[in-house]
Amino acid sequence: MAISFPVKRMIAFYSGLKALPSGRAGDSITEGCIILEGGAFRGLYTSGVLDVLMEAGLNFQCTVGVSAGALNGMNYVAGQIGRSARINLRYRHDHHYVGLRALRRNRGLIGFDFVFGHLDGVPAFDQQRFSDRRRSYYAVVTNLNTGLPEFIGKDSCTSIFQAVRASASMPYISRPVMIRQQPCLDGGCAVNIPYQWALDQGFEKIVVIRTRQRSFRKQVRPAAGGLLRKESLYLAYPAFREQLLHADERYNRECAELERLENAGRIAVIAPSQPVNVMRLEPDMEKLGALYYLGYHDAKAALPALLDYLNG
Repeated sequence: MAISFPVKRMIAFYSGLKALPSGRAGDSITEGCIILEGGAFRGLYTSGVLDVLMEAGLNFQCTVGVSAGALNGMNYVAGQIGRSARINLRYRHDHHYVGLRALRRNRGLIGFDFVFGHLDGVPAFDQQRFSDRRRSYYAVVTNLNTGLPEFIGKDSCTSIFQAVRASASMPYISRPVMIRQQPCLDGGCAVNIPYQWALDQGFEKIVVIRTRQRSFRKQVRPAAGGLLRKESLYLAYPAFREQLLHADERYNRECAELERLENAGRIAVIAPSQPVNVMRLEPDMEKLGALYYLGYHDAKAALPALLDYLNG
């Protein structure tokens, strides 16, 4: 599959970078589970929401992240306000992070060795707080052999960073990441919004952070195409390929069921209050900054209803 990158030179940094919120979350624990949808750079919406939750002292006892949600979730569990946003709004156009050099070094579009290392202008990752056993964290990956999602906990694997790398490794353009001797890729290949996992675990309070507006549904692709389709890259993994072939229908079913659960008051949802016109690999830094603040302000507006839900 050919990969192209914008030729037009974009503004390197978001103009409002210095004004982004910063600080540390409090030490309190909020009962319940928070689910973070993926969406590559649309995850900046989630960054804005999580910063508000941390500022409000809402530090959920369990965090589950898919793809970009897994990356956001790490910084949320580490209690570092503004860190996720600073990484993406400062380094989006750094070729070590996104681009051909990252592709060559990491066999994927994102330079995980770069983003997990030291970053100028970004606070060091708080590994000690992230490791606090009072709060659990799961990165969702898809096992290529089974085609099923796996929830990799920070206390149940040798390297949670490898699990996050797998969770955020896009299919078609990324080399599988080995987790527990199994090839894995983006968790969103098998489940986009894993609220059902939280229900199955018995959580009474479940909060879902979307990266698309509630009404968004994917256009279902025609079944024709056979071996000419890009899914033919995974002929050696038939269960995984089957997941890819039916990904759009599965996503739409998840959205419909989530809407039902929200309307019934079983799950709380924070979703964009307006259509998100940001590409997965959006190059426009001002659009990305605006998306962050859409999440920030949507979360501020949602706080009263969210607190009622959590205290009900």
